[in-house]
Amino acid sequence: MLEQVHRGGSVERASAAVEFALVLPLVLVVALALVQVGLLVKDQLIVEESARAGARQAAVSIDDASARQAAIDAAVSLEPDRLGVSISRGEGGGSPVTVTVVFHAPASVPVVSWLFPSAIELTGTAIMRQEAG
Repeated sequence: MLEQVHRGGSVERASAAVEFALVLPLVLVVALALVQVGLLVKDQLIVEESARAGARQAAVSIDDASARQAAIDAAVSLEPDRLGVSISRGEGGGSPVTVTVVFHAPASVPVVSWLFPSAIELTGTAIMRQEAG
């Protein structure tokens, strides 16, 4: 009788090991997909801050090149060749200036890259009132 209980316990342990081996790849893929989403969220926050920095510069200066450079400089961890900055101004002081930053983020986690498009477009927009004009 004692021998049967012992065998039943080892069968349950073997069954649990097989189930774990079958579920582990799925759990790893989900975990890596969450890592990729986290990287995209980080990039989105950087893009939004970059747009704010460009809008701040555009609000105090009429030079669009300096505002564009301020936006690029604020995106320190992003590849500048994947970054696009556009500036739209109203007429004169007190009118709004809009800075839009677009970043084409790559799917950088190789195991789950098939779950995501090859490049994800992240956009940040900031509007501020022009002081100069």
